[in-house]
Amino acid sequence: MEFNLPPSWKSHLQHELEKPYFEALKEFVATEYETYQCYPKPEAIFNAFNWCSFKDVKVVIIGQDPYHGAGQANGLCFSVNDDIIHPPSLRNIFKELETDVNKAYPISGNLESWAKQGVLMLNATLTVREGLAGSHQNKGWETFTNAVIKTLSDQKHGLIFLLWGSFAKQKTKFIEKSKHHIISSGHPSPLSANRGYWFGNGCFSQTNAELERQGLPIIEW
Repeated sequence: MEFNLPPSWKSHLQHELEKPYFEALKEFVATEYETYQCYPKPEAIFNAFNWCSFKDVKVVIIGQDPYHGAGQANGLCFSVNDDIIHPPSLRNIFKELETDVNKAYPISGNLESWAKQGVLMLNATLTVREGLAGSHQNKGWETFTNAVIKTLSDQKHGLIFLLWGSFAKQKTKFIEKSKHHIISSGHPSPLSANRGYWFGNGCFSQTNAELERQGLPIIEW
C-alpha cells in the first residue's frame, strides 16, 4: 500500500512520517487491508488532505472513526459517498444546516465540496475494519492526527475548529486558543442531539461570521 500525503502536507509532516510509530502503523494497516475488508478504499485514506491543501485550511472539523459499513467512508469525517443513505449523525448535521443557514437538505451526503473550500474534515483514526467500529484505534493514527492538529495550530493563524462532542473537545489541548477560534457543541449523533446538545448550536453561521470578520470567503455549506 502507498501512504502518500500530498506535497502541501508532506512538507509540514515529513518528520512524523519518518517516526517509528508511523512505520509500524503502515505495516498494521497494510496487513489489515490484505486480510480483511477495510474502509475507506486505500486511495481515499488521505482524502481529507487530498481535497484540502495545507495553505487553504480555514476550518477544521474533527471526527473519530470512518464509517464501517460497505461503501460509506470516503476519507472525510461525517461524509459518505454519493448514493449512500445518510447515517444518523450526517442527517442531524444537515438538519442543523437547514435551520442555521437556511440550506435545503441535500441529496448527496458527500461533503467533498466543503473540503475544497478549505474545511479539513479530519477523522482521528483514518481507517477501520468492516463492521468493527474502532478496530484501528490505538495503532498510531491518533498520534499522527494529533500532530496534524498541533502543526496547524503552530503554523497557522485564525483557524476555526469545530469540536463536536467530548472526543473532539479533547483535542483542545493541541490548539493554541489565543491564535485560533474554537466553536464547541454536542455531537450530532442521535443520542446527543436528542438530549438537546446539538440542534440550535449555530456552528455553521458562527463559522461564516468569523470568516467574514477575518475578511475571508465564507463556506458555502
